[in-house]
Amino acid sequence: MKTTLDPGEHQPEPVVGKTSQPLFINRSFGLLWIGQTISAVGSHVTGGGLQLAAVLVLGATPLQMSLLAASGFAPALLIGLLAGVWVDRLRRRPILIVADISRALLLLSIPLAALLGRLRIEQIYVVMMLVGLFSVFFEVAYRSFLPTLLRPEQLVEGNSKLSASESVAEIGGPSLAGLLVQAITAPMAILFDSCSFLLSALCIGLIHVAEPAPAPVKRQPALWHDVREGWLVLLGNPSLRALAACSTTWNFCGSTFVTLYTIYIVHTLGLSPAVYGLLGTMAGAGELIGALIVTRLVRRVRSGPLLVGALLLHGTMAALTPLLGSREPLILVILLVAQLLGGLGGVIYSIHVVSLRQELVPNRLQGRVHACMHFLAGGAMLIGSLVAAGVSELIGIRLTLVIGAGGMALSALWLLLSPLRHL
Repeated sequence: MKTTLDPGEHQPEPVVGKTSQPLFINRSFGLLWIGQTISAVGSHVTGGGLQLAAVLVLGATPLQMSLLAASGFAPALLIGLLAGVWVDRLRRRPILIVADISRALLLLSIPLAALLGRLRIEQIYVVMMLVGLFSVFFEVAYRSFLPTLLRPEQLVEGNSKLSASESVAEIGGPSLAGLLVQAITAPMAILFDSCSFLLSALCIGLIHVAEPAPAPVKRQPALWHDVREGWLVLLGNPSLRALAACSTTWNFCGSTFVTLYTIYIVHTLGLSPAVYGLLGTMAGAGELIGALIVTRLVRRVRSGPLLVGALLLHGTMAALTPLLGSREPLILVILLVAQLLGGLGGVIYSIHVVSLRQELVPNRLQGRVHACMHFLAGGAMLIGSLVAAGVSELIGIRLTLVIGAGGMALSALWLLLSPLRHL
């Protein structure tokens, strides 16, 4: 059994359209990109709408906000590793389509329940958990499917374009969510997300690509055997191991921060929902800028310093938020700049990490390795969101936010102590 990466292992030649287009790279990637852009806008409407509704309408406590966040993260722990096995055993495009349609139907149940006057917070928890489950399958299959559409040297560009769409969605999503929540209530706003998943499924269904068939085997090994092989590859390679440790720390601390961020902005600082949406828009603008420049940065700056610098920028900017008081004369300006630069640093790190992983891991192991990373990230975010509630009760929301921001910056130590600093 192979436990380390073999640079000479044959990988199927990615299928690229004969007429390459500068913007879309090729037709198949263009369809994936369009579908993901539409879906991202809908998801940001739902995310922002639920956060605002929980805090302003339901008067959610830190514990309830933690449970809301945890309901979306839990599936990564429950099913994440097995998702990677199935993604490697099956063709990935059908998995993407089924996941999109399933999420659309699940989200549709929320506005339907609201129209019938039977919507309860427990239903939202359940729907969020099931949507999270299908999102795990989609995320793992999506990351594993991309190297089939693009050549290795196109991965950073492809990931940056996809991330740019996510950033554009974040620019408009929070503000649109605020308007929709006020106009038609949060449950009805979720209709937009449900429709966006259906459109995403349609775009993926139009992709015609000769996806490499899963490796034929006489006898399918046990699930735990395949899961173990994914872990051995991830932890057996020094660079992948350092990236895993760094991202796990970053996600844990980031989840602690994000869980309490809405309460701090709206209640502690007393800022309006419109300002809250504006801050989210500014973060999306920073991510868009980062996504647009990351390809050039990767060509000019070594990977190690680039990753470390991006983490330090992201964590430092996050720390500015809890250090501000409600009477600061330039509070809004400082918050906007912090969101802009923090979003820029965070997206540069995310894009480059995913691209490195896609390039280092052979095609037959993509699903399992991405699933292992998704398991670590989901587990870290789940624990971080729950820890946020308990710690904030002991030391206060502000100090908890400071610790979370500091932890995001210090996660760069994993990279400084690994071979990645010379990569």
